[in-house]
Amino acid sequence: MPKGQHLAEFEQYVLLSLVRLGEGAYGAAIRREIEERTGRPVSIGAVYATLGRLADKELVESWMSDPLPVRGGRSRKHFRLTPQGDGSLRHTVNMLSRMLDGLELGDAE
Repeated sequence: MPKGQHLAEFEQYVLLSLVRLGEGAYGAAIRREIEERTGRPVSIGAVYATLGRLADKELVESWMSDPLPVRGGRSRKHFRLTPQGDGSLRHTVNMLSRMLDGLELGDAE
């Protein structure tokens, strides 16, 4: 992976959320997923700013859904990993796993 292409912590959270949510990955759902799994508050602005950076790096792509089937229903912008994003996430997870191999960490809570 070229220098400068490593994933920051929050970028990892966003990409992992996209994997978990699949076709249901849109801004509010991504925010909720991160908040529920990390236990920390997340602003929707931080989610969209990160998605923008990841799109600039060609790690994610987006598409607009059909409008929701309710009166005044709006379209949602959905996101998914690109093949490059999948490779980058796999590289990061593997690197972290190698760094943790053989360590015994105490409880952090």
